[in-house]
Amino acid sequence: MTATPPAPGDGLVRAGAIVFIVGAVATLVTVAPLFLGTEPFPSIAYAVCMLMGVGFLIAAAGVLRSIAVQRRAARSAQAAQAAKAAQAARPAA
Repeated sequence: MTATPPAPGDGLVRAGAIVFIVGAVATLVTVAPLFLGTEPFPSIAYAVCMLMGVGFLIAAAGVLRSIAVQRRAARSAQAAQAAKAAQAARPAA
């Protein structure tokens, strides 16, 4: 198997996934007492649940960065191809 180099934005997607998972686990932990009939956790525990949304935003930023880099590469490849075709169409002097 050949390892491909990480693309721009991959790190953000991984970090966003980790933050999202931490927020999801915090959500499960803070909601559990409501179903079990035990004492609810303090408000700070509910604030940690917001990491789910933050993780989603970080991952989305990574995806958008990756898309932008791929679009730039496609545009430059298209411009190079057009320049090569224009040069080939010119008559030799």
